[in-house]
Amino acid sequence: MNDLKNKVAYITGGSKGIGFGVAVQLLEAGMKVAISGRSLESAEKAAKQLGPEDRVLAIASDVSKMADEQKAVQKILEKWGSLDVVIANAGVGHFAAVDEISDIQWHEMINTNLNGVFHTLKASVEALKESKGYYITLASLAGTNFFAKGAGYNATKFGVVGFTQAAMLDLRPYDIKVSTIMPGSVATHFNNNEPSAKDAWKIQPEDIGELVLDLLNMHPRTLPSKIEVRPTRPDKK
Repeated sequence: MNDLKNKVAYITGGSKGIGFGVAVQLLEAGMKVAISGRSLESAEKAAKQLGPEDRVLAIASDVSKMADEQKAVQKILEKWGSLDVVIANAGVGHFAAVDEISDIQWHEMINTNLNGVFHTLKASVEALKESKGYYITLASLAGTNFFAKGAGYNATKFGVVGFTQAAMLDLRPYDIKVSTIMPGSVATHFNNNEPSAKDAWKIQPEDIGELVLDLLNMHPRTLPSKIEVRPTRPDKK
């Protein structure tokens, strides 16, 4: 995408954290951005912070429900007429030993983290075929590195990485680019964290936004399909 001005992006889970940071960067590059969240109130609050109504659209959508994602994409197409970039960012994490994690927690992660990326792609793929667009998933280093008390989260993120790489092969013939970004520690509200000065060593949400812009500005002949990114100097505690 040589010129990002007025291109249209959809970011799931865009009301805070990584999604919000990516939205900031895309808007600064001249794009129009739709953000979704489970709560319309939180999405609208974030949208007001991001920019004017002609450039930002707030949508209520639970990515675990295909119908919600189909409605979200339809709203974007009704407002702007096209969809160029889709960023499947929505996610949730519960961390407990495999013998302690609850059935509810397990299925919430599967339904949001894994089923969600499928629903988002399935709902938007025809629009992306039209625009020869870009689909990006936010996975995690937990998608390649397993750890204690991470069985559920690892399962979903390993799945996201595999899904995205296979989807990349399926969609290349349509000139749709597909990539997955796998961050390490990011300064967000994830897992009940409250970002503060203590998180200065971590990747910042806007850093992921810059990485997304790098992907969008890459020459059409080149596709970085899987990207690992981590803090330069991890906390020594």
